[in-house]
Amino acid sequence: MSVLVVGGAGYIGSHTVRRLLEAGEDVVIVDALYTGHKEAVPENCRLYEFDIRDEAALDELFKNEEIDTVIHFGAFSIVGESMKDPLKYYDNNLGGTLSLLKVMTRHRIPRIVFSSTAATYGEPEQIPIHENDKTSPTNPYGETKLAMEKMFHWSNLAGGPNYVALRYFNACGADESAEIGEDHNPETHLIPLILQVPLGTRDKISIFGTDYQTPDGTCIRDYIHVDDLANAHILAMNYLRDGGKSDVFNLGNGTGFSVRQVIDAAEEVVGTAIPREEKERREGDPAKLVASSNKAKEVLGWTPEKTDLPTIISSAWKWHRSHPEGFR
Repeated sequence: MSVLVVGGAGYIGSHTVRRLLEAGEDVVIVDALYTGHKEAVPENCRLYEFDIRDEAALDELFKNEEIDTVIHFGAFSIVGESMKDPLKYYDNNLGGTLSLLKVMTRHRIPRIVFSSTAATYGEPEQIPIHENDKTSPTNPYGETKLAMEKMFHWSNLAGGPNYVALRYFNACGADESAEIGEDHNPETHLIPLILQVPLGTRDKISIFGTDYQTPDGTCIRDYIHVDDLANAHILAMNYLRDGGKSDVFNLGNGTGFSVRQVIDAAEEVVGTAIPREEKERREGDPAKLVASSNKAKEVLGWTPEKTDLPTIISSAWKWHRSHPEGFR
């Protein structure tokens, strides 16, 4: 039997594929390569290049491959873009998931692990955030992810696949080999944007908003290393294989770092000053997002291992320094 990784050529997907292979799993990938990279796909995986909204192509894949579990990363994920073009996100994120669920149900694929997001919560009512807290997204990206979760829930109640939705916070870092890492176009994640300054491809880093109700006035986020995220997906898969019920879990370190703290830590790692500029807040950015991951620890047995900023940024710096133009 094989594991199908939807979006396995992307950032988190490609790291999860590597961890799956290390665990002895046979891995099949489907990726339209809109944002993923063929160079991130190991040679010992079978890659199908198509959009999962193509149900006929999905049907053919499930006929050709004996799929045991699906791990689903296939979605657009840029908050700012979703505010400008919400229908693109509804079409791709919801449309793709609908097609995937329909075909999985037809082929009686029993389980799926889904990449969700902290953006489902919106502006939190309390910190740390728990899974049963109010979900009120502040952008279309978060809205589509929450709608995808509900789609899994109602489908499951009607006899569809069992599922685990993993709501994770700010993915960061890179594989220790420095063979794969973050390569987005455009890049929107804070740590790679910061590292573009010492690489010489950016003059300075922008700080969007310095008047938030936080200790230094800048946004606070919960940064979680991509390897820890990958391990959580495998634990969730095994939890479902062992008969675990459908559920939702937060994934985070439980510790928040401000934008200024991340820039300061990056300066220490790279050994040089990183110029910064202050700008207006961005629409849809909550002031503070920090997770309680107690449920994932208790139920899945998951514990993040790479939790300090220097470790996270050092792994990212190793990747970006050796691949200053990404996979290109």
